Amino acid sequence: MIHVVTGPSGCGKSSLIRLALASTRGVGFSVSHTTRPRRPTETDGREYYFIGLPEFKKMIRGRAFVEWAVVHGAYYGTSRKELGKGKAGDVILDIDVQGARQVRAKVRDAVFTFILPPNFETLRERLLGRGHDAPEAVAGRLETARQEARECRRFDHIIINDDLNEAADELSAIVVCNRTRRAARTRDIRRVLASFRRGVKAP
Repeated sequence: MIHVVTGPSGCGKSSLIRLALASTRGVGFSVSHTTRPRRPTETDGREYYFIGLPEFKKMIRGRAFVEWAVVHGAYYGTSRKELGKGKAGDVILDIDVQGARQVRAKVRDAVFTFILPPNFETLRERLLGRGHDAPEAVAGRLETARQEARECRRFDHIIINDDLNEAADELSAIVVCNRTRRAARTRDIRRVLASFRRGVKAP
C-alpha cells in the first residue's frame, strides 16, 4: 500500500516518519530526488537523492517521476522506481501538498495522511529553531503553510503533531490498519477463497 504523508514545512513529518518506520515491520521509505543542497547531517540516498538540475530535468523528460514540484526554489520528485518498494509491503512517501495532488490523480488506492502542527505559533518556533533558513525564507515557508493547511480536508487521515511519539504511533496505526483494506488483501483473499473451493466435495 502506498502511504502519502504530507504537511507544512516544519510540521515534523520527517521525524515522525523515521519513528514510525523504526517501529513498524514491512514498511519501506520512498527516497525523493531533489536539487537543493545537501545539509551537513544528510546522506545521499537516505534523506534524498541529491542531483543537479540538468539531471532532474532529464528525468522529467524521461517520465521517471510519478510526481514532481518546485518547492521554495528547489526541485523535488518521487521516481516510479521508488514506488516499486511497495510491492513487497507498504511504502511511505514524504512529499509536499503539490506532489500529493499528483499522486492522488495517478495512484489508485493510495492512503493520504496530513500532518498538522498543534498551532501556527508552534510551527513558527520550530522553523526558526531549525536554523536552516534566513528570516525572510521562514516568512515564506509560513505563508506557504497557511495555504497548505487548508488542504488537510482532502486527506484520509489527520495527525496533529503535538507529541512526536504519539504522532508516530498514530502513523504506524494508520499503516497497520490499512493492511486490512480489501484492495491491500486482494492476493490473500484469492488464495483463501481458492482453498474454500478446493475443500468443497460433491454430494
